[in-house]
Amino acid sequence: MSSEKKFKRRFTGVVVSDKCDKTAVVLVSRRYKHAKYSKYVHETKKFHAHDESNKAKIGDKVEIIESKPYSKNKKWELLQIL
Repeated sequence: MSSEKKFKRRFTGVVVSDKCDKTAVVLVSRRYKHAKYSKYVHETKKFHAHDESNKAKIGDKVEIIESKPYSKNKKWELLQIL
């Protein structure tokens, strides 16, 4: 197995909560063109990401990757703080 792991998805977002132990809530926003109306739509979604060392603080820009399920809601892992 190579040192570079292969993951399905990778997102960049902003940490909005770091109250839980080893967990950061990351707000990811995306902009896309609506299929029918051809207008640009802004959509946001929150992801619970595993943060082993509790380094992420509120307001930090971070990169998260899809990983194994850590709990019911936590299926993402903190890759790096940008």
